[in-house]
Amino acid sequence: MFKGSITALITPFSEGEIDWDAFDNLVEWQIEQGTHGLVPCGTTGESPTLSYDEDMAVVERCVQIANKRVPVIAGTGSNATREAITLTQHAKAVGADGALIVTPYYNKPTQDGLYAHYKAIHDAVSIPIILYNIPGRSVVDMSVETMARLAKLPNIAGVKDACGDLGRVLETRHAVGPEFCQLSGDDITAAAFLAQGGAGCISVVSNVAPAPCAKMQNAWMEGDLDTFAVMRDLLLPLAKTLFCESSPAPVKYAASVLGLCKDEVRLPLLPASQKARALVDGAMAHAGLTGAKVKARSA
Repeated sequence: MFKGSITALITPFSEGEIDWDAFDNLVEWQIEQGTHGLVPCGTTGESPTLSYDEDMAVVERCVQIANKRVPVIAGTGSNATREAITLTQHAKAVGADGALIVTPYYNKPTQDGLYAHYKAIHDAVSIPIILYNIPGRSVVDMSVETMARLAKLPNIAGVKDACGDLGRVLETRHAVGPEFCQLSGDDITAAAFLAQGGAGCISVVSNVAPAPCAKMQNAWMEGDLDTFAVMRDLLLPLAKTLFCESSPAPVKYAASVLGLCKDEVRLPLLPASQKARALVDGAMAHAGLTGAKVKARSA
């Protein structure tokens, strides 16, 4: 259902407010560059600091601009099940193609609690759901057994896996089957994830390198391993340095270098430090991303 290079979109800000012109431009550029799908309002989109109204507006705007040219998987997760249901219902109502729902953070549910959380959302909204397992941010780690149990529900379509364990991909494939869509949630594992049976990557790097990220995924799907290896090696420094400080600060700096948006994040995050910027500059040069800015599209 979902595959390839799927961009976890940043949310551009200007003087504390959403920069809608920059957002529109970013979405159009992503589609032009060959991105296979879009995720508004994920962690990279700074969803924890968006208001309810902002969150819903970003999802709706993304759906409108994409206009079914690529699938839109709305980030609708929350550690409160009722809030996640509300956001997911809205995503369904405005035409999103799926919902990316993170494991509940801070309140540390048990495995049975995880199952109950996702089942409640599943039963309330008829939309394909991608589970988002990211123990580094949410503390809880969904087990393969719980994932297999959830996968029996008809609208649980797959997982964005950011646990950092490539063996988990094979274990999940064995427990659930090849039809379950497994997407890497870490750019550093995007290439290896495919070899383990994955279907693609929900990517931070593709905010600033959409064409190379899509080219790597396309090369794998086409069996062009030479091109795949070239793209994998080209993107490696970005996959490391865009996480040298709390994301999305480094990738927003990179986006500002390309003229995509201002280098602005919301507290408690701060803009990337000078040390981080130097690292990002080097990675962008390695990927051939310096020297030209993305042209803004007219309204």
